[in-house]
Amino acid sequence: MKREENIELLRRAKEGDREAQDRLLEGNMGLCKSIAARFRDRGVEYEDLVQLAAIGMIKAVRSFDFSYNTAFSTYAVPLIIGEIRRFLRDDGAVKVSRGTRRLGADAMRKREEFLREKGREPSVAELSERCGVSCEELVFSLEAVGPIRSLSEPAGGEEDGVPLGDRIADSEDGIGKTTDRIALIEAVKKLPPEQRKLIYLRYFRELSQSQTGQILGMTQVKVSREEKKIMELLRKAL
Repeated sequence: MKREENIELLRRAKEGDREAQDRLLEGNMGLCKSIAARFRDRGVEYEDLVQLAAIGMIKAVRSFDFSYNTAFSTYAVPLIIGEIRRFLRDDGAVKVSRGTRRLGADAMRKREEFLREKGREPSVAELSERCGVSCEELVFSLEAVGPIRSLSEPAGGEEDGVPLGDRIADSEDGIGKTTDRIALIEAVKKLPPEQRKLIYLRYFRELSQSQTGQILGMTQVKVSREEKKIMELLRKAL
């Protein structure tokens, strides 16, 4: 759907025009379906996931503010993802075995061991090797004992300059990666200016913590602490 048509329908829908809301939902159903497809194999029928995505889209229509100066689809993506994840988390749609939960707890312990030994976060491959399971089994077990996340854990090491977008699992399709990046961009926009600059220097210019500290007038230790704080804020936002 064209941007101009989206805007006109949005105005009418926010004024209570049900037909405009239905047309807006229909015109953006492709986005709902692409996001819903990413949550298949979670114990919920695909059609139900699409309906949850549609609910998120409707909430986006009702809460959208034209002063946000952002495209409606960009604004809607985090709300759609959030609606599906809230259902999976709160309604207990995903039934997890005791064995999976034990594996998740064991993986968290081995992650802490790796952090102490190496001073950085392990990659999925490194952690799965330590646990003696496949990467797929590891990721599923970690989701069972922790919050559902759209991005993999940031390594955050001193010389780690991999962009945040590259943290997304390789198994996701192009649309999935795009929606994750949109959600991430929206979350970063809400950070204070100094924190946004730190993220820009570390993950887009790929500078080390020491180089970033020199630019921002901070010590390397201060940059490390701030970075961990920012990552926690972004994880909660996503």
